[in-house]
Amino acid sequence: MKKIYGLIGHPLGHSFSKDYFTKKFELEGLDCEYNNYDLEDISMVRQLKLSGFNVTIPYKEAILPYLDELDPVAAEVGAVNTVKVLSDGRLRGFNTDVVGLEASLSLIPHSALTRFTSLRATPFRIPPSLLLGTGGASKAVQYVLRKHQIPFHLVSRDPEKGDFTYQDLSPEVIKTHLLIINATPVGMFPNVEEAPSLPYEALSPDHVLLDLIYNPEETLFLRHGREHGATILNGLTMLHAQADATWEVFIKN
Repeated sequence: MKKIYGLIGHPLGHSFSKDYFTKKFELEGLDCEYNNYDLEDISMVRQLKLSGFNVTIPYKEAILPYLDELDPVAAEVGAVNTVKVLSDGRLRGFNTDVVGLEASLSLIPHSALTRFTSLRATPFRIPPSLLLGTGGASKAVQYVLRKHQIPFHLVSRDPEKGDFTYQDLSPEVIKTHLLIINATPVGMFPNVEEAPSLPYEALSPDHVLLDLIYNPEETLFLRHGREHGATILNGLTMLHAQADATWEVFIKN
């Protein structure tokens, strides 16, 4: 019997996941299909007859009450982007964004990496990173930064949720935070002329900017970084790595 998988979120545009899994099923000769499900209400998820599904904005945290159990990493992260439907119908949540983010961090040149991280077990003091956003994607980033002992400050529009608001981000703050990660949807297609509100003039070649967005490949956030000599990384590596990890959950887990 054909197995059906899918992506839930709202709103949904072009889906990398649909293309990726459709081609993967064909290559593996599996009788499966993958569809997009634009859900205006997350409670509708229980009505879907699926074997597994991915979760995107804005439901990575909202999905939690509808799950029966969580993988230990997802439980610690507090957000889910992949759900496996078990043989008895129970829903088990995973977070493969963690795998994707670690793959992205591995691409940072060693010369930049040694300036702000302990990933190479360096003993010096690590300056804090700046993490833009406090939603579901941010939760996975926070988990990875803590795992690798990279201190960070959260930036949020809501002063109750972050260490800084965007109005607090002076040039001095930017100069003392050499790794800046955008975990918000600001700048995502079709809103490609938008960027998080930062004093970009304070960026330097010592900075590394990582955007979780992959469409467009160079967001305005990253373009500002490139123009000031910073190392820039987009979300494509994270996207592909988390998709491969999701495949393992769907088919082999």
